[in-house]
Amino acid sequence: MAHKHIVHSYEEDLQALGRLIADMGRIAAAQLEGALDALGRRDVELADEVAKRDAEVDALEREIGEAALKALALRQPMAVDLREVVSAIKISSDLERIGDLAKNAAKHAHAIGNGAVAQLMPRIARMGELVRDHLLDVIAAYQKRDPERALETWRGDEEVDDRFNGVFRELLTYMMEDPRTIGTGTHLLFVAKNVERIGDHTANIAETVHYLVRGESPPESRPKGEDTAYTVVEPPTR
Repeated sequence: MAHKHIVHSYEEDLQALGRLIADMGRIAAAQLEGALDALGRRDVELADEVAKRDAEVDALEREIGEAALKALALRQPMAVDLREVVSAIKISSDLERIGDLAKNAAKHAHAIGNGAVAQLMPRIARMGELVRDHLLDVIAAYQKRDPERALETWRGDEEVDDRFNGVFRELLTYMMEDPRTIGTGTHLLFVAKNVERIGDHTANIAETVHYLVRGESPPESRPKGEDTAYTVVEPPTR
C-alpha cells in the first residue's frame, strides 16, 4: 500500500508540474498578444500592464523549478519520469524568456510614432499572431503529449523567419531612403526581432515536447528561413 501511495503522489507531482507549465504558457501567450495590441494602438498604459505581467511568469518559473527539484530529490525518478521533470524545467526556462521578450517588445510602444515606416507595424503584428498561435499549439501538444503536433509547430518556425526577413529588408529600405525614419524604424526592428526570438523559443519547446514523448530530438535539422545576419541591402536608386 505504501508503494502505491508513493507512486500516486509522484503522479500528482507530475500533473501539478503540467498544470503550472500550461498556466505559464497561457500567460506568456497573453503577454505577446497584449504587446502586439499595445504596439498597434500605441497604447502605453497597456504596454506597461504587459510589462508588469512578466512578474507572474517569473514567479511560475521559480515555482516550477522548486517543484521539479523537490521531485528529483524525493522521488528519484527513472527514465520517462525523469524526462517529465527535466522537460518541465527546460520548457519553463523558454517560457520565461518569451515573457521577457514580450515585455521588451511592449516597451517600444512608448517610442513608435505614426509616420510612414510605422505602417509596417501591421505586418509585424501578423507575424506575432502566427508566433502566438504556434505557442498555444505547442502548449497544447505538451498537455496532450502529441509529438506530431509539436513537430508541425517546430517546422512552422521557418515561416516566422521568412516573415521577419521581409520586414527586416523593408525597414532597412525605408531608413536608407529617408533618414528621418531611422528612429521609428530602429524601434520596429527591435520589436520584429523580439517576436522572431519568441518564435525560436517556441520551437525549442516543440523540440522538448518531442524529446519528452519520443526520447529523442526531431529526426531532421531545424528548418530556418534565409539568415538576414549578413544581408546587404543595396542603396535605393534615385
